[in-house]
Amino acid sequence: MFQIDVKNRKPIYEQIIDNFKRLILSNVLAKDERVPSVRDMAKTLAVNPNTIQKAYRELESQGYFYTVSGQGNFIAAEDARNHLAEIEKIHSHLEKMLLELLYLGETKDNIIQFAADFLHSWEGGEVRDTSN
Repeated sequence: MFQIDVKNRKPIYEQIIDNFKRLILSNVLAKDERVPSVRDMAKTLAVNPNTIQKAYRELESQGYFYTVSGQGNFIAAEDARNHLAEIEKIHSHLEKMLLELLYLGETKDNIIQFAADFLHSWEGGEVRDTSN
């Protein structure tokens, strides 16, 4: 399904969340599809089950998963996701990063071009390698 980078500074549970979001947004995982149990995912990734449970709880609180008692976790319908708080948090972070770029001397035109190039390279939930 995906792998965890133990050398990455990002906490393991956040890597799990990011990987599930990527799979959902790129339609690899479909609405109402059952996701592996906490135990199975912990074995597959060689991660503590509490870490998996923390990621699953966060994905459920963000509206990406829903739980059916006794049956497991499933992918939620897109319209069930509450992205408002997350979008506001990302906008705030992006604003800080843009101000930092401007402070470091990057031009507004270069920032806009970078964003346009990135968005142009975005394809089906994956960023195409444009370094060739």
